[in-house]
Amino acid sequence: MEKRLRTLATISTRHFSAHLDQVLLRNGKLTERMRIQHPLAAAVVPFVDDHHIVMVKQYRYAIGQETLEIPAGKLDPGETAEICARRELLEETGYEATDIRRIFEYYPAIGYSDEAIEIYEARRLTKMTNAVDDNEISRVEVLSMDEVREQIAKEKIRDGKTILALCILSGYFNGKPK
Repeated sequence: MEKRLRTLATISTRHFSAHLDQVLLRNGKLTERMRIQHPLAAAVVPFVDDHHIVMVKQYRYAIGQETLEIPAGKLDPGETAEICARRELLEETGYEATDIRRIFEYYPAIGYSDEAIEIYEARRLTKMTNAVDDNEISRVEVLSMDEVREQIAKEKIRDGKTILALCILSGYFNGKPK
């Protein structure tokens, strides 16, 4: 077990806070650990039909490039993960889903962040608007699952939540999600 002795520095933003902590290791040595406190997030795999999903293209500043990924975002205060998934689906793609179900939750950066992402599957979509959040989304695309698998294999899709969600939904892990 590691014990936090004190926080050496903190940076807080509207979306998260980052802390540099002095930590006592179980062997008695001192070290420093970075810890990011991040709100829960939700992501959704929206199925147009059994073989096609809606994905979004957006620029990711940290890696300096545009990515193709499933719609996702942070929960607003007081919002449940399912409501967030529905809201992000509409804001980022213009679609609403009649059927939505939780697939799983995971920690994308467990070594330094407490962020958790709940992944949902959405079906029976209805296009409600062509207006999407153009502050974030540059394009909405409908791809076949074969196209998505090919793009993952060619390392064109490299977003962790997208790859993990699609692997689980396609049975890659030899089991049905709960």
